[in-house]
Amino acid sequence: MSEPATIVPGTLPAFTPVPRARQRSNGWNAEVQRAFIEALADTGSVKAACKRVSRAEVGAYMLRRHPQAESFRKAWQAALDLGIQKIEDVAMDRALNGVEVPVYAYGKIIGTRRMYNDRLLMFMLRNRAPERFAGGGAKGMSAVDEMMLTRLKTKWREEWEAEKAAESKKSEAEITASINAKVRKMKERDDEMKRLMAPEDGERQE
Repeated sequence: MSEPATIVPGTLPAFTPVPRARQRSNGWNAEVQRAFIEALADTGSVKAACKRVSRAEVGAYMLRRHPQAESFRKAWQAALDLGIQKIEDVAMDRALNGVEVPVYAYGKIIGTRRMYNDRLLMFMLRNRAPERFAGGGAKGMSAVDEMMLTRLKTKWREEWEAEKAAESKKSEAEITASINAKVRKMKERDDEMKRLMAPEDGERQE
């Protein structure tokens, strides 16, 4: 039987990985399971977490349904809670400080301006400080609130995935540049050796 996950509020829980009958190169071994839970806590998204560990979502959900996955399921839920907290932190920061949006004129960007979302701010205050802003109890989200939060989560997830993709491309570019630099250096050494070994003009036979 799996050991229960050790959950400390605000931290990523320790858990017992789901046992695997066979170890496969593309399987869900203990290391992949831990990396998935960490990614889930970072992103709050099963899709993004699976992408980070290069595994299919269907495999993650099948693993969660495993008879010996009790500890893994609890870690999954705790990681999701942490991911949602991070999304809420971003939302609160944007609600308080606003966001820069481009200003266009004649189809061109001529500057930016800071936009504030009062609805988002009140939504965050009602749910984070219900005793002060929601009559002592957290209010359920209205249909408009739910739609807005869904759009925000989608947008932030896309931004996070775009940032990761950019980082990946940058790493690939750096690797390519490093290889090209080594190739150039080897060619320079080769050219230098050829120059040194070439006979002097006076030594060449007619």
